[in-house]
Formats: sequence, C-alpha cells, structure tokens
Amino acid sequence: MPKLKNHSGSKKRFKFTASGKVKAQAAGKRHGMSKRPNKMKRNARGTFVMFKADGEKIAENFLRVK
Repeated sequence: MPKLKNHSGSKKRFKFTASGKVKAQAAGKRHGMSKRPNKMKRNARGTFVMFKADGEKIAENFLRVK
C-alpha cells in the first residue's frame, strides 16, 4: 500500500506549538481592508491558536500527525 501524503497546502498554512496545538493565520486580511473595522484588523494580526476540535481535525486529516 502506498504511503499517505500530507496535504501540501496545509503544510504552508498551519504550524504546531510545542504542546501540540495548531497555530494558524487570521482570515480576511488580504484585500478590502478599508471596509473592515479597526477592531477586526487589530484582532486579526499575527497568528492564533485554533480551537481544540478544529486543530485535531487538521492534524489527523491533512497533516497526518496522530
């Protein structure tokens, strides 16, 4: 049986913390920023840690960690 491959796009979009949680970039910051409230622009800066259930799905289905 052939090896399972990781999802190439997911490798570029997600990283893991030392404790195994999944980090991701905030969505909705590519263009049209003049329409967005300042609070959204501030909160979407940098990376954030995904919720536990979402992170587990990313790790199992796309990055084959577990």
